[in-house]
Amino acid sequence: MAKLSKNSISPPVAKKIPTYHKKFDSVRLDNYYWLNDRKNLDVINYLEKENKYYETLTNNTKDFQNQIFKEIKEKIKEDDESVPFFLNGYWYITKFKKKNDYPIYLRKKTFLIAKEEILFDCNKLAKGHDYFNLSNFKISPNNKYAAFSIDTISRRLYTIKIKNLETGEILSESIKNSSGSFAWANDNSTLFYVIRDSKTLRSHKIYKHSLISNSKKDKLVFHEKDKTFSTSVSRSKSNKYLIISSYSTLTSEFQFLDADLPNQNFKLFNKRKRGLEYSISHFAKDFFIITNRDNCKNYKLMKTSIYNTDYKNWKTVIEHREEVLLEGIDVFKNYLVVSERSNGLNKINIKKWDDSENYYINFKSETYTLFTTSNVDFNTNILRYGFSSFNQPLMVIDFNMKTRKKIIRKEQEVLDKNFKKENYISKRIWAKAEDGTQIPTSIIYKRGIKKNGKNPLLLYGYGSYGNTIDPYFSISRLSLLDRGFIFAIAHVRGSEYMGRKWYENGKLLNKMNTFLDFISCSKNLINQGYTSPKHSYAYGGSAGGLLLGSVINLSPELYNGIICAVPFVDLITTMLDETIPLTTGEYDEWGNPNEKKYYDYMLSYSPYDNVKKIKYPNLLVTTGLHDSQVQYWEPAKWVAKLREFKRGNNKLFLNTNMDTGHGGASGRFQAIKELAKEYVFLFDLEKIYK
Repeated sequence: MAKLSKNSISPPVAKKIPTYHKKFDSVRLDNYYWLNDRKNLDVINYLEKENKYYETLTNNTKDFQNQIFKEIKEKIKEDDESVPFFLNGYWYITKFKKKNDYPIYLRKKTFLIAKEEILFDCNKLAKGHDYFNLSNFKISPNNKYAAFSIDTISRRLYTIKIKNLETGEILSESIKNSSGSFAWANDNSTLFYVIRDSKTLRSHKIYKHSLISNSKKDKLVFHEKDKTFSTSVSRSKSNKYLIISSYSTLTSEFQFLDADLPNQNFKLFNKRKRGLEYSISHFAKDFFIITNRDNCKNYKLMKTSIYNTDYKNWKTVIEHREEVLLEGIDVFKNYLVVSERSNGLNKINIKKWDDSENYYINFKSETYTLFTTSNVDFNTNILRYGFSSFNQPLMVIDFNMKTRKKIIRKEQEVLDKNFKKENYISKRIWAKAEDGTQIPTSIIYKRGIKKNGKNPLLLYGYGSYGNTIDPYFSISRLSLLDRGFIFAIAHVRGSEYMGRKWYENGKLLNKMNTFLDFISCSKNLINQGYTSPKHSYAYGGSAGGLLLGSVINLSPELYNGIICAVPFVDLITTMLDETIPLTTGEYDEWGNPNEKKYYDYMLSYSPYDNVKKIKYPNLLVTTGLHDSQVQYWEPAKWVAKLREFKRGNNKLFLNTNMDTGHGGASGRFQAIKELAKEYVFLFDLEKIYK
């Protein structure tokens, strides 16, 4: 394939319409604020010009994009199905068929050899839609009805419908603008569901619907009026209680109701107290509580009687541990399973209720992902968990907690006869941050690579909300590794990789640590010879886009190319606009810019506000017109300003998917096509053409 040739087409130039934002003693000039009106034809025209510019300058990489797409697709088992799980008399299975983009959900009564009963064929439901997502479905206790929620716009405003599983009929009633959260009462007729504000997308109201009445008569059960909180509804695993949760970044509150008595009122578990976080799980006559109470940063486990849930009645079950993050629990009739994180690594602790057993499932690797999954059956001794690492395809494992024997129910297949996990080296290295903190980086590369500074390396980063990205196996990533790329994840502060303090040291007035940690990881990889600035690349999406936007304002010389997917880059403008989705609920993450100390600090690193007249790395920026989490105009404005300020001839592309939102394309194959575009952007910079 020929190299990209210079093209005579000029990059789009967005018109300037000066808008001045005044706050405290600051006046910010925003020439591209006008781009925030998606109904303005000039805005659509500008986005389409950017798309045309991108398509034109990458036109002669189309064949290579198709090659990468086919290469990845051919390694994936197209006819595939999940490991069945048993619930309330039925086995539930998710299937994919060859050439189909979407899953088929089905069940079998009592035995796996029984006849298939198709619940939802998403391929049929998706027909006529550019985007489709069935986000959730719940079966009524009598197995007769299925409530399900769908989104065909990619704005996370779901429509709830109900299907009669005995007749196959989808009832005429539909509930719009839902969050997709709902739960059945035990009468098989009452459904509690959550409604979102159609503008801010905050989940704020819970209603009660009866199958025998019109949805217009649905009763409002709860209204979360605090704009910094959202709400959801669920059933306890024991099926005894319906639970309403209210939550913000730092505070939580729960209400509960006997699932047999849906017409009674929910009871407050414990009145909210700012800074008190907790979650609840029911077992027998107690609720078990994961909480940060008493300044337990890494959380502890407590319990309280179902008859007296007040804060004063909580009793400690597992003490707080300074070096162990308590991430979650799974409750079974005979066992309590505790998911922990220590020194950055996932662990599973199994305890018998009578204290006769207490042990860990051990793992030796340093770069892996471990999680409990699909443990919906309360009356079983089988724990199901997932395990994968950078070079180990995902395994779904059934572990007998009584006999301690495990059965691998499924291992992800790689349809490539040349693939051998032994051909790839995975390890964890540590970088010294500016303040002396040791920052871990997980890396993988193909055996035989030399540390001579000539290897292309892609470093991934996120580092916000306490979200931790653990090393996991990816079939698509093989297309990078087999062409000589090293792949790495920087476990920067702002995640909870090293515990809750790791998160707190990368948020609010400590946010700069996130960016400086990433830079330290990049420098360390360069200094150790894994790569060099000429071959160094980085990838970040959403809040990870804010990370990279800030990083390239601080140290652009470290990278040859950057990919920013749906990047959150116009921090101040967004956080000052309470009508934008997610804003008010995120003051505890970034700070409230209506307070001067936070305004000044956020302004000091906001990528859009700190664009400079410097040479930036080659940039590919992607977004979706209907993005509900990071509005399309943030990356659009950022690219427009970068075009105005940047020096040199490095590439700058904005590619807007005019049909989708934050998660990109909905079909599994369409998502691979988008990934192929990103990979080829990197390959082209490395002059790799096959």
